[in-house]
Amino acid sequence: MTAKDILETEIPGVLKQKPELAKEINAIIHFDITGDNGGKWTLDLTKGSEWVTSGATGTPKMTITVSNDDFVKIREKKLNAQMAAMQGKLKFKPMDMGLAMKLAKLLS
Repeated sequence: MTAKDILETEIPGVLKQKPELAKEINAIIHFDITGDNGGKWTLDLTKGSEWVTSGATGTPKMTITVSNDDFVKIREKKLNAQMAAMQGKLKFKPMDMGLAMKLAKLLS
């Protein structure tokens, strides 16, 4: 599994099952995935569908920076997201705790 799989397949799958999550978050988030299999993606939860696009587009409410390996570990529950943030492995810019908590529902 890679960050691309999570962002382009798994997250849209969750949003199709729980469209209320997109409405609740209602923001544009950029993902800056570093390392092997890295890249940039935009998660636009202000739209009704087609939430994930490759590349950084639009004005984000938050940018998340994390390595591909750590992102996969967080998704597989092998790494706690709060611990990763405290260790500097998971970075939010700007840090918006409310938005981060809503995103946790989508990523868990």
